[in-house]
Amino acid sequence: MIPQSQAAFRALADPTRRDILLMLRGQEMTIAQVAENFDMTRAAVKKHLTVLSDGGLITVRPEGRERINSFNPYGMAPVLDWLSSFDAFWDDRLAALRTAIEEDRT
Repeated sequence: MIPQSQAAFRALADPTRRDILLMLRGQEMTIAQVAENFDMTRAAVKKHLTVLSDGGLITVRPEGRERINSFNPYGMAPVLDWLSSFDAFWDDRLAALRTAIEEDRT
């Protein structure tokens, strides 16, 4: 089994899946509704949705014969945690820039 953080990054690695996430960010959609926005088969869209679901980035719930796909903001936590590990780098760089600017003014 792939660790959740790796599954989330794997899901985000594909531009089509990132586009699907952006669409689902604003509304819930069925597979057919998602497929209308792409030049690919419904089966191909379903595979992308499966990868997004496996990565924890979307949730899927049955509603009658349909499967409703929704963005799961909590699935982004492993990605955000990893990205936040670089905050200290930027804090240090910005502090050095501020010091350089202040020294240049004097």
